[in-house]
Amino acid sequence: MGILRVILGDQLSCSLSSLEHCDKNADLIMMSEVIDEATYVKHHQKKLVYVFSAMRHFAQDLIQKDYNVSYTKLEAINNSGSLTSEVERAIRNNNINKIIITEPGEYRVLQYIRSWENKFGVKVEILKDTRFLCSIDNFEKWARPRKQLRMEYFYREIRKKYSVLMHDNSPIGNKWNFDSQNRNPINKKVDIPRLLNFTKDQITLDVIKVVSEKFNDHFGDIEPFNLAVTRRDAVKSLKEFIENKLIKFGDYQDAMLENEPVLYHSYLSFYLNSGLLLPIECVRAAERAYHQGKAPLNAVEGFIRQIIGWREYVRGIYWLKMPDYKNENFLMSNRKLPSLYWDTKTDMNCLHQCVKETKNNAYAHHIQRLMVLGNFALLIGVSPKEMNEWFLIVYADAYEWVELPNVSGMVLFADGGLLASKPYASSGSYINKMSNYCKNCKYKVSVKNGSEACPFNYLYWNFLVKNKDKLSNNNRLAMIYSSYNKMDENKKLAIEQDSDLFLSSLK
Repeated sequence: MGILRVILGDQLSCSLSSLEHCDKNADLIMMSEVIDEATYVKHHQKKLVYVFSAMRHFAQDLIQKDYNVSYTKLEAINNSGSLTSEVERAIRNNNINKIIITEPGEYRVLQYIRSWENKFGVKVEILKDTRFLCSIDNFEKWARPRKQLRMEYFYREIRKKYSVLMHDNSPIGNKWNFDSQNRNPINKKVDIPRLLNFTKDQITLDVIKVVSEKFNDHFGDIEPFNLAVTRRDAVKSLKEFIENKLIKFGDYQDAMLENEPVLYHSYLSFYLNSGLLLPIECVRAAERAYHQGKAPLNAVEGFIRQIIGWREYVRGIYWLKMPDYKNENFLMSNRKLPSLYWDTKTDMNCLHQCVKETKNNAYAHHIQRLMVLGNFALLIGVSPKEMNEWFLIVYADAYEWVELPNVSGMVLFADGGLLASKPYASSGSYINKMSNYCKNCKYKVSVKNGSEACPFNYLYWNFLVKNKDKLSNNNRLAMIYSSYNKMDENKKLAIEQDSDLFLSSLK
């Protein structure tokens, strides 16, 4: 045997750099389901089923392509429980003279990969993850000379580099960003296409049994389970989105509707982040739809910006700023995560809906995460450590490289403005505008203070007051602080008293 090529659970792509130049006669592909990775946080049960089933299917595909694969299932008697121990066992049982692995998505994993060479006395080669459109080194080169980092300018450079929605080096439509057209509310009269329903095969049924037995104390529901767990079905999901949903994705990408967790969203982040789909193929598919007249520019540009804008950008920020980024807490928030994030028990219907759908689906779309679940955590001052752990646990598309910058940077402003130019805080009016949640809520969004008032209304102002020393110099908040300063003292006192009463009631 020659080279041990280690593939991680979020690297399920045949175009992976660690598979390049593989000698199918001499090299060994190693994949392992290990308890350490399943429990370093208590991942949502559906997330575990998805990852393990997708891994098993990918290993099966590799075997069918004549790769020599060593695969250790979680329930295997000889499973040592950690990736490092599994690598050690593979070296011990085979004539291995080198380890090749594609760079991982999490800093903690990179640290123990870097220890392998000394630990095992075998050369370890860590390759770039070429699935991404911007390498870690290239992002650092882009960021280094800039005093202020903003996704919009990064996004434009990636558009130019890959000639996406470009004509003669200018953006099609003469604008880079059509976000102003993508903020329409939605109602139940709109005909929303249903998701594809994938039949569970024996591999997935076996995984469900294992997860149900070993992780039944973890958060979340396994059933219904209809995620794609193969490359073929992930491609079907992409095609279904392009053909049936992309046309209205832009219009309704910020909208929320009770008991409709997906709407016109792509529902592809699971497959992108695990490797079943590649970002460039999703971008090109959407671009083709525009050129073929199947989807409008605002929808196509908005979808593409999520992939080559935010997705690539947050990965760059993560690797640029780790490990210190994980401990950022600019606002010094220290509240424990309220129990409603686990048990859904709250009279605030927007929170109830979003946590319930998260529990059911291991999914919520980006506005639910940012402007309901995240906004509430920001306003009440939840600890970044607790909020990051929750997001990492509950979402099946969550890996630390994408979760941490979104939560610490976008949701909680814990990095002090590195990622976002101002906190994404809002009162209940935004949620009311973009959803129908308020119609079935105990509280009244039109009431600003008192027992009937939507808590978002007074918590919003309370957040600004409590963080005035750190936020009042932010130019984007100057008008808002000016409005607060013009309030009469009775109004200010009501905000303080309502907030104190509500916060003291949280469990």
